[in-house]
Amino acid sequence: MAEEKVINDYFYDEAAYDYHDGGYVPLEEPQTPQQPLNIPGLLKPDKETATDMYYTIVAQTGEVQLLPGKKTKTWGYNGSLLGKTVVFKRGKTIHVHLVNHLSEVTTFHWHGLAIPGPIEDGGCHAPVYPGESRDVTFKIDQPAAFVWLHAHPCPSTAEQVWHGLAGGAIVQDDHEASLPLPRNYGVDDIPIILQDRRFHEDNQWDYRADYDPDGVAGPTPMINGTINPYFDVTTQKVRLRFLDGANRREFRLHFSDDLEFTQIAGDLSLLPHPVKMTKLLITCAERQEIIVDFGKYKPGDVVTLYSDDVPLVRFRIHEFKPDHTEIPQDLFEAPDPAADPDLPVHHVTLDGMDESVAMNGKKFKMDRIDYKMPLHKVQIWDIENTNPAPGMIHPYHMHGTAFEVISRDGHAPYPNELGLKDTVAVNPGEHVRIKVWFNVAGVFMYHCHIIEHEDGGMMAQLQVVDPADPDKQYHLMNHMTLMKAFAEERHVPMDQLWLGGMESYKKMGMEM
Repeated sequence: MAEEKVINDYFYDEAAYDYHDGGYVPLEEPQTPQQPLNIPGLLKPDKETATDMYYTIVAQTGEVQLLPGKKTKTWGYNGSLLGKTVVFKRGKTIHVHLVNHLSEVTTFHWHGLAIPGPIEDGGCHAPVYPGESRDVTFKIDQPAAFVWLHAHPCPSTAEQVWHGLAGGAIVQDDHEASLPLPRNYGVDDIPIILQDRRFHEDNQWDYRADYDPDGVAGPTPMINGTINPYFDVTTQKVRLRFLDGANRREFRLHFSDDLEFTQIAGDLSLLPHPVKMTKLLITCAERQEIIVDFGKYKPGDVVTLYSDDVPLVRFRIHEFKPDHTEIPQDLFEAPDPAADPDLPVHHVTLDGMDESVAMNGKKFKMDRIDYKMPLHKVQIWDIENTNPAPGMIHPYHMHGTAFEVISRDGHAPYPNELGLKDTVAVNPGEHVRIKVWFNVAGVFMYHCHIIEHEDGGMMAQLQVVDPADPDKQYHLMNHMTLMKAFAEERHVPMDQLWLGGMESYKKMGMEM
């Protein structure tokens, strides 16, 4: 049997790594005591039956002891920071009661769920105002995956995620449950939400002071809302579900000793086959699941997860039983529907940097449909990053669907992006072709997931048309409706309202 290839590079164009950008903020190792890694609790359903699950999710403010000294003011879901992990079971109908206990309007976007838009999906057209609530119902019909929930009110998505409105969710299905993979949540199955922050006076965050139209970053790594975390390893194998929940930072992950690990899943499915690697680049909004085998270590050893040369998490090795289970070579059969010959290739361009960002040469307007596509039809989309080298890597995301990456500049996709995805990183000057189809109708956004870029206009909107109801109309809000709400809630006149994304439109002399 041929020896399996081990991948020892990050794939992407090194010249475009974010640390070459003029506004790059290098990570620094925290000089504070190590803390146990916070593992978000599982959100308990209000009720569950054989066919339905009921949840209440509350957006709220809080305070968290992140650093010695004063607590940091934060936002979170059903807690002070980030959110409890929600479990969705394939085949069940989900009922969610969404409550806003914040002082300003927000939305609840289910990133990665193939559910109707614009309301259930929770993008900018589904506001929940302070003190109010909204009920949504949707059916889960997609493979097992790690998805997430985050705020998405235009043009303040980035600021609200920076405050802490982001949390993980696990889609479960019978196929994934049948495989010999770690899934004892909190013990050998751990979400790792990668973020970064800058702490100002009295340990507070100041989004406006840190604002950069190419994405806000801070020097301090924050993992699951923990600064300088460690994790106690009590099993030989540990499954890490990475989510890059940062506003702009890509993480270049590797372990001490160049420890090999095995990637088993990407954004929206298991990979067809496991991929062995020592290095993994993950960019904004992507999810990558790996299994780490700590079998060669002994109690008292410490294995460190790094991004570049900065420690993110220290894994403290304890006693564990030997584990001889093997990861199956066949994990998932990805669907491969044929592209409809009547649908031409659809071209999308990711344009510009700083305030000049756009998509297909235009900045986003909430009440404009940029493209229409028929339900259940399969189309090739060509995604081009028009930034000249070195430029920036743009993570391109689509709401409401899972797509397949079919080529990069005419070459094969990277081996760890062969499953279903909702976010794909595109190098400067590169064309990435993806195969797109929608199983739910509605209005959906697609955009760069450097969050300040989407707030600044690198976003567009498509309508998926159901042939059974081709004339269905959707009420689309405009930017001004939301901005007036922000001004009222912040008690400022419109001409004094500051939202990061507004600056990108103003500096280009454009109306929102």
